[in-house]
Amino acid sequence: MAKMPDSLRAELEAANLMPAFKQRPPYQRNDYLHWIARARHPETRRKRINQMIEELTKGGIYMGMQ
Repeated sequence: MAKMPDSLRAELEAANLMPAFKQRPPYQRNDYLHWIARARHPETRRKRINQMIEELTKGGIYMGMQ
């Protein structure tokens, strides 16, 4: 499993989304973390984090797929 950056952990905890993140299957959690880590530009990283947060908030969506 990929290590979650402290800044991302703090953001998920502040949004009360850590339980939703932890409920995802391990492969989804790992995919999200690697996908965010692979972003080369801060804007891309922010966009990916925002997408993950939106999907965790709504539930039932993973990487844009329902």
